[in-house]
Amino acid sequence: MFLEGKRALVTGSTSGIGLATARALRAEGAEVVLNGFGHAGEIAKLCEELGATHSGADLTDVAQVEAMMAEAGDIDILVNNAGMQHVAPVEEFPVAKWDTIIALNLTAAFHTTRLAVPAMKRKGWGRIINTASAHSKVASPFKSAYNAAKHGLDGFTKTIGLELAEFGITANCISPGYVWTPLVENQIPDTMKARNMTREQVINDVLLVKQATKKFVQPAEIGALAVFLCRDEMQNVNGANWSIDGGWTAE
Repeated sequence: MFLEGKRALVTGSTSGIGLATARALRAEGAEVVLNGFGHAGEIAKLCEELGATHSGADLTDVAQVEAMMAEAGDIDILVNNAGMQHVAPVEEFPVAKWDTIIALNLTAAFHTTRLAVPAMKRKGWGRIINTASAHSKVASPFKSAYNAAKHGLDGFTKTIGLELAEFGITANCISPGYVWTPLVENQIPDTMKARNMTREQVINDVLLVKQATKKFVQPAEIGALAVFLCRDEMQNVNGANWSIDGGWTAE
């Protein structure tokens, strides 16, 4: 277990991609700090399963992010994964939804990173992994805030990768295609409305149409890639945006 002695914070890790990533890191020996919302009993079970601690910080609130980072202590592996989605035409896009999506999907990663980096520099080792999206490389209609945030996250990752490279710290994006998680499942009704489609049409003609495999990406696959990026052999993999999208962005 090559991550023994390392502490990992994974945001948005009480379900979906974040939980799969936390499990993968724990399997390699990392101490895990979970973050996210959910039923208190279920979160307690996850903490027991993973020997983890949990923060329920709302990452759109800077003060709560700062409190979470202070409580978590020195972080060796930071996985910025928390995110949300909303689907609507730009002229109908709720301003509050725009603000929240940018705050959670992009700005929160800035705050966690700026607070984690000093300890990583002191130790001369760190891994920053940002869950972006195929939408960090290409756009889809009716997702203006999400597309903007994920494109921004790609640029942020490249920037900090350059800034931190000489300190033994790497920063990379993982950009999944459609993963079968609550985030994807919950956007289906809005997409049905925006495109006047049935549920089956949304799945086959919108979500999977560009994934050459015609399969949803599985959360555990993303967790495995995150672990791979933590290896010492990956010390020169930096500022990269890793697609795991069934071939979507290969076109």
